[in-house]
Amino acid sequence: MSWRVTLRCTRAEAEALPDSDDLFPDLASPPVLVADEPDPDRPDDWRLHAYFDRQPGWAELAALERLAADSDPLLERLEDADWVTLSQQGLQPIRAGRFFVHTPMHHKDRPDGATSFEIDAGLAFGTGQHATTAGCLDALDRLERSGKSFANIADIGTGTGLLAFAALALWPAARAIATDIDPIAVDVTRDNAAINGVPLGMGAGELLLSVADGMDDPMLVSRAPFDLLIANILAGPLIELAPAFAAATAPGGTIVLAGLLDSQAEAVTAAYTARGCRLLEPGTGEWRVLVLERGAG
Repeated sequence: MSWRVTLRCTRAEAEALPDSDDLFPDLASPPVLVADEPDPDRPDDWRLHAYFDRQPGWAELAALERLAADSDPLLERLEDADWVTLSQQGLQPIRAGRFFVHTPMHHKDRPDGATSFEIDAGLAFGTGQHATTAGCLDALDRLERSGKSFANIADIGTGTGLLAFAALALWPAARAIATDIDPIAVDVTRDNAAINGVPLGMGAGELLLSVADGMDDPMLVSRAPFDLLIANILAGPLIELAPAFAAATAPGGTIVLAGLLDSQAEAVTAAYTARGCRLLEPGTGEWRVLVLERGAG
C-alpha cells in the first residue's frame, strides 16, 4: 500500500525542494519528493508530490505544507503501487544533441557514444524544465560543433548543475562556475557533480560552486568577464539582469538564455540588444532558448 501527497506550489518553491532525508530526519523510510510542471503554458504553477510507503501522519503533512505557502495537501491512497517507480513515471530521459540525461532507473538505457548525466528524480525536474534544459543542451552542442571554444564559463541559476556539467564536457579545459540563489540547489549540484564525476575546484576543467543572488557575488566578480554565460531561469529575472549579464560577458562572448516562453522572447531579446548584444539564434517552439553575442564595444 502506497500513499501520495500532492500540493500546489510555485516554481520557486519547487526548485527549493529539500532532500527528503533533511525534511524527515527521524523517519526510517522517508518519502520520495518530486516536483513537476503540469501545464507548460502556466510556468509558475507547479506541483509537489510526496510518495510514502505508509499513510503519513499529521506531522508529515504539516512538514510538507510548509513547503508550499498557499496550498492544502491532497492525500491519495495508491493500491498495490510501487511508490518509487510512481515517483519517476513521466521522467523520461532527455536526448539533446550528444547528451543523454536520465534518472537512476534509466541508467541501463544510456546509448553508446552519448555524453550521459544522471539526475535523480527527487529534484525539480518537470515538463517545462525538460523543454528548456533540452533546448540549452542543444544550443551548447551546436556551439561546440560550429567550432566555438570557451575558457571561462558561468552557469547562473544552475538548479541541478546539469548545464555546467554539459559545458565542461564540451570544453574540458575551461574554468567554470555554477551559482544559484538557493543554497539547496547548490548542495544538489554538489551531489550531482559527485554522481557524474565532475571535478569541483577553481582550476581548469573544474567547477566552482557558490550561492549567489544574480551576479552579486565576489566569486562571480573575480571570475568575470566570461566568454560563455548560461542562464536558464525566468523571463523577468533575465530582463532585470540584462545589464549585469552583459557587463560580465567579455566582448565577443556568448550568452545563452532560457526559461522564457515564446510570448516573452521579444522583451528579453530587447533588454540584451539594448546592452550591445546581437541575437544569433532566436530559438524555436513554445519555450525559447536565445543565443546572443556580446558586442565589441
